[in-house]
This record gives sequence, structure tokens and C-alpha cells, in this order.
Amino acid sequence: MADEEEKETTEETPAEPEAAEPEAAEPEATEPEAAEPEPEPEAAEPEPEPAAADVDSEEDRPAGDVNPPPPALSRAQQRTEAKQAAASQRPTRTPEERQAERDAERKRKAEQRRRRRVKEREKAKASKSAPAEPVAAVHAETTGQPKTRTGRVVSDKADQTITVRIENTRRHRRYEKVMRSTSTMHAHDASNDAHEGDLVRVVESRPLSRTKRWRLVEVLERAR
Repeated sequence: MADEEEKETTEETPAEPEAAEPEAAEPEATEPEAAEPEPEPEAAEPEPEPAAADVDSEEDRPAGDVNPPPPALSRAQQRTEAKQAAASQRPTRTPEERQAERDAERKRKAEQRRRRRVKEREKAKASKSAPAEPVAAVHAETTGQPKTRTGRVVSDKADQTITVRIENTRRHRRYEKVMRSTSTMHAHDASNDAHEGDLVRVVESRPLSRTKRWRLVEVLERAR
């Protein structure tokens, strides 16, 4: 029985088909690779703005002129160029000619100095020969009268000397107030004529001692 069942199972199971030969594998569709990012262009550096002087010069420059104008020269450079141009136009001279010009210039200056000295000598001689002005007359004109003061004797203790008090009275310029002040001075009394309390008049004189610059003229009033 068991053998019959095995035969039935063998008959019922169909034969497996032979494995077909493997066909050529079709190439798989490759996905397009992602494109690499292109490098970003670097930011261009900002160009420096032209100076004001350059802008003006470009505007003033004609359209066809490509070469820039030469820079302006300073005053010192202009003077130097002018001197060089004058020197180039001057005729060349030999050392002998230059020395001759120097000698001629020295002679001309020496002649000028000689004429000036002659004039100075003549002027000095004329001033010496002129009559001198009288000294006495000039002194008399410039010298005024000696000052005189009236005061009262406050001391006669010293020999041939009296102390006189002078009272000054004046009115103030702005306030019109009468201002009074006093001053003392020493006067020479050769005969000891004045005494304390006398009213005397003194006159200005040459220095008679260390403190005496006045001299007694007369006693106007005696003390009582």
C-alpha cells in the first residue's frame, strides 16, 4: 500500500521545467549624478573713486586726448626752471672773462666808496669851520628863574640852617574841593637871622649840603 501511494505521488507531480538560460542582463538605468556646484565668482573689489582733481582734469580734457596733462609745477620749481632757461641762453664765458668782470665790478665799487669818503670829509670840515653858537645865550634861554617859596620856620636849632614848613593849597580838578598839604625843607641861613615862628621866603640854590637845596632870602614877619 505504501508503495502504491508513492507511485501515485510520483505520477501526479509534474516534471519541473529546465532552468532557462539566463538572458543578458540589461544595463540598469543609472541615475544621473548630481552636478557639482560651480564655484561662486569672487566679489570684485570696489574701484577707488577718482580724486576731485582727477575728475576735473578728465572733464576738461578733450575727447580725443588720451595722454594725461603734466602735473602743475610749484613756484619753487618754476623759479628753478626760469633760472636754468636764463642760464642756458646766457653766452658761455671763459674763466678769464669772468675774472675780468669781477675786477671791473670791484673797481667801480671802490670808486663809489672814494667819492663818498671825500664828501664826508668836506662836510666835516664845513661843520668845523662854521662859527659855534654862543653857549651862554643858549643856556640863558633854556634856564628859567629859580623857584621861590614862602613858609614858616619850625626849627632853628642847627647852626646856619633853618627848617621851613611850606603849606600848599590847591583845588581838586573834578570835585572842586580845596586840598591842603604841607612839606618841610632845610634852608641855609648864614647869619642865623630867622627864628622859630618867623614867616620867611626862601629861594632855590645849588646843593649846599646833603639836605640843603634852598637859601634864606628875607624874613617877612617876625614871630610874636
